Amino acid sequence: MTPDLMEEGALRAETYTRQRAEIGTASGDRAASYARPAVAGEVDVTHGRILYLEDVSVSFDGFKAIKGLNLDIAPGELRCIIGPNGAGKTTMMDIITGKTRPDSGTVFFGSTIDLLRHNEPEIAALGIGRKFQKPTVFEDLTVFENLELALKTDKRVRPSMFFQLDSAQRDRLAEVLHTIHLAPHVRRQAGLLSHGQKQWLEIGMLLMQEPKLMLLDEPVAGMTDEETARTAELFLTLKGKHSLMVVEHDMHFIRAIAGDTGTVTVLAEGSVLAQGPLDKVQADERVIEVYLGR
Repeated sequence: MTPDLMEEGALRAETYTRQRAEIGTASGDRAASYARPAVAGEVDVTHGRILYLEDVSVSFDGFKAIKGLNLDIAPGELRCIIGPNGAGKTTMMDIITGKTRPDSGTVFFGSTIDLLRHNEPEIAALGIGRKFQKPTVFEDLTVFENLELALKTDKRVRPSMFFQLDSAQRDRLAEVLHTIHLAPHVRRQAGLLSHGQKQWLEIGMLLMQEPKLMLLDEPVAGMTDEETARTAELFLTLKGKHSLMVVEHDMHFIRAIAGDTGTVTVLAEGSVLAQGPLDKVQADERVIEVYLGR
């Protein structure tokens, strides 16, 4: 190689390196993070937190839906989120699941997975499951068939055509059926279930995906008192095995699942207004003023 060619090659290498430094390390308008590549099934919780939101903000047509939100959740924690309508609760869940991109801030799953670098299907595959207020189940299928469809399996055409349950999967199905109180209704068509039972079935479908973090939006809305009480029992069973974020307005239900020591977070106008045990939160004058009333 001649000296001229060597010099030209060095200049090209220098130009390439400079261009990569300028455009290859940004994620949108955010600075690059030091997160390692995310691997499904791996969540680093060595720092004692499974979810971090730091200084998160997002606006819609000039309206600040989320303003400098800071929130973190421990592995196995059952965190209750309350607040008035328009406080940003649903928008916060949209950000966590990748449906909405914030204007600024950071959102981490564990210590190393930057959720803002992933889309909705990728975030679901990483182990974050979400349940909306209105249950969405396959009403023409049985309870068993709904859970079977939700199994964490290879969903490509050929593997699906030849799929058969193995013994471990059957055991998992039986375990979930018992957990969600639907074992006696395993062959019942989902469309014939009560509203509360459909909610339990959808929670069961989430559980079949083996999520590490479950986001549950008003899970007891429209339930009878008995169904609400059994849902509280269900959530307390899941606590410790999964991390749960529960958005709810029913304060009796919040009391049942938070107890005396669970953390309750109050959102108002897109940020955390108060946080702590339920009794402390309910005694906070700001919370009384904007949410609970006198």
